Amino acid sequence: MIIRLWRSVAKAEMSDAYLDYFRSTGLRDYRATPGNRSVTVLQRPAPDGVEWLIITSWDSWDAIRAFAGDDPNRARFYPEDARYFVALDDRVEHYEVLLDER
Repeated sequence: MIIRLWRSVAKAEMSDAYLDYFRSTGLRDYRATPGNRSVTVLQRPAPDGVEWLIITSWDSWDAIRAFAGDDPNRARFYPEDARYFVALDDRVEHYEVLLDER
């Protein structure tokens, strides 16, 4: 299993609205991609807004590429994303899971 992390800082006044937008764009597409196991969305206060961290888990690199495209280290954006964020980080991080105890 592979964990994919994306983080960026949303404008404080837009954070709640972005969650609604995310549900109809990114979340929909994550869930529709075969090999996506889970989606977790976290937030915390940041000096210039609200930091968002989206954690997804995947069966394989092929599944990630099916979602992200040819460069799996590049974030995938939607047409209105920029209006919600102070800045958009266009890179993601990946970690291979060695142990997952629940």
